[in-house]
Formats: sequence, structure tokens, C-alpha cells
Amino acid sequence: MPHKTLTPKVSVAGQLSADAIRDLAGQGFSDVICNRPDGEEPGQPPLSELQAAAREAGIAFHHIPVSGGQFPESAISAFADALEGADGKVMAYCRSGTRSTCLWALSQARKSEPASLIEAGARAGYDLAPLAPALAARHGNNA
Repeated sequence: MPHKTLTPKVSVAGQLSADAIRDLAGQGFSDVICNRPDGEEPGQPPLSELQAAAREAGIAFHHIPVSGGQFPESAISAFADALEGADGKVMAYCRSGTRSTCLWALSQARKSEPASLIEAGARAGYDLAPLAPALAARHGNNA
């Protein structure tokens, strides 16, 4: 299963299959974060099937759907909480990995320099430059 590494603990991917989720346990992944709404497009595996595969593999499954380029504070906080609570590596996925990468960066902006987040995204093939103002605002608001 192709995926891209953002940090030693966090990777992102496009749509995962149930088999791919089952394979993650053997690769040290303890958690999966799904950032797609269920039924977002035809042919997408049903959320219930993916949750069952994660359960069978002993992997925690978090459903934090976002769409339309909107990243509400509740989704950002839920993503940060999932990362913080993970015992191992985390695989986040959406249709292409872009939404998951954006959520990761936004969830880490208070404690990481925006430039380092943008650079990590670029190394993985994602352009986070358009998020620079939001990352800087979050970083400046460390409360």
C-alpha cells in the first residue's frame, strides 16, 4: 500500500482498502484516521467494512470526516487527540492524502514552526504553502 511519511509517527495515504488496513498492524501502526465522509464517492469502501478490518487487526479507528476544503476546529482537535493517544504509528487517509496532511499540519501548528510543517508536507509531495497564514495564526496562538 503506497503511503507517504510526514514524521516517524505519522503517514498519510489515499483511500485504504480493508486488506490494507489489516496489513498496517504488522508495520507498527496502532491507529488509522479516516478523513473521508462515508459514501463520499461511488466505489468507496463502506466505513463499516473498514472499521471492522481495523478491529480485526487490533488497530484503533478514528473517523474525522472533512470535505470542501473546510477544516473545523473540532476536526483539528480530534486529529490532535488521536495522534496524542496513539500507542504506535498513525496512518491517516482521505481520497488523495491531501486533507489528512492539512489536518495533521493544522493539528501540530501550535507546537511546531509553520515552516517545518510546510517542509514536511513538501517532502511527502503535498503543497501546504496555501495554509501558511492559518498555520502562522495557530502557532502565534499557543494558549
